[in-house]
Amino acid sequence: MIKKILVVDDEKDIVDLLKYNLTKEGYQVLTAYDGKRAIELSKHQPDLILLDIMLPEIDGFDVIKIIRKQKFTENLPVIFLTAKGSEVDEIVGLELGADDYIVKPVSIPKLLARIKLVLKRFEDKNISPREEIQIGAILINQTKHIVKVNNNEVFFPKKEFEVLLYLIQQAGRVVNRETLLNTIWGSDVYVLERTVDVHIRKIREKLGKYGDYIETIKGVGYRLKEIE
Repeated sequence: MIKKILVVDDEKDIVDLLKYNLTKEGYQVLTAYDGKRAIELSKHQPDLILLDIMLPEIDGFDVIKIIRKQKFTENLPVIFLTAKGSEVDEIVGLELGADDYIVKPVSIPKLLARIKLVLKRFEDKNISPREEIQIGAILINQTKHIVKVNNNEVFFPKKEFEVLLYLIQQAGRVVNRETLLNTIWGSDVYVLERTVDVHIRKIREKLGKYGDYIETIKGVGYRLKEIE
């Protein structure tokens, strides 16, 4: 099935360049030059949105907030493609739920590779869950609650197991602390964000030399590397 990508940017030259290259790769392309139109076109349920931040009408940060609140677009993959290259902007973008954050200028081949990666990650997430998931040296069995590190079984208490499983299910994607707290402990339970950090530290210790599979994204949360 042909994938549909919505390109949102207020610069026509950039939109035309992206549309040409994406079409050449076999994608169907929708285009918008402002945030209001982007929200309207999101109702066409594209497979991915390439979103600039500095837009007329409604900026990219507000666009993704609205998209994440709409039931039919709440899980829609979004990649920020923007000239705003500060760490603060990137952190804000990721915390708002962006699947990737790319700073202009970027080479077309690199951009296409990142798009394919996000689309694949989204497709994999929507496949019925596998009993076992393998990431590098880590194998996790969801039904038996077993973790093996380099073929050796390692005991993980319930919450540590659930945190590790969630990170593995979201491999390659940044997961903020609030998301982990709400997913693992529940939004109706008061737990300090520090609790997440403590659990991550314990998980890394049990993973031993593979503890660096879990990356700390400063000011945001954590990401488990995608490893074959």
